[in-house]
Amino acid sequence: MQWLINYMKKAYLTVVLMLCSAMSMANESSTATQNAQDEADRGANTIRIMTRPEIVGLWGMEIPNNKKCIEYYNFKSNNDVFIKSGQEWSTGIYDYQASKDIAAQLPVLMLQVKYDNNEADCSGYKQDQSGEISQYFVQWKNPTTINFCNNEKAGQCFATLRRVLP
Repeated sequence: MQWLINYMKKAYLTVVLMLCSAMSMANESSTATQNAQDEADRGANTIRIMTRPEIVGLWGMEIPNNKKCIEYYNFKSNNDVFIKSGQEWSTGIYDYQASKDIAAQLPVLMLQVKYDNNEADCSGYKQDQSGEISQYFVQWKNPTTINFCNNEKAGQCFATLRRVLP
């Protein structure tokens, strides 16, 4: 009788080991399949091409009556703008609308000042410009020099900005 009990124990253990082994192999197969899928995903073309307005970057403008002071415009790719002039600094938003044909129409820059610290700028003026909305036509002289103009014909350009940083 003892031999029958030992035999039954061995048979039971064998069946349990076979089931555990099968589950382990199935789990390993599932893991291997997931790893292969992860590798395929990483090998897929993950390059994203993002365009940004050509005006993005840091620009400086010399003030005609104060050559020692430069007014800076920092156009961010998320349409935020930071302006620093003398002791004055401002933040705001902008929208740059490129022109399909620069010979026919200049690009347009809309600028809204959201906050102004109300200190004196490079010209010596102290004026809170919060809430002001401006529209400029942008005349590109070359990739590093632009003019802000009052009309689309570039007849009344009043400011020249030079690129400081891309």
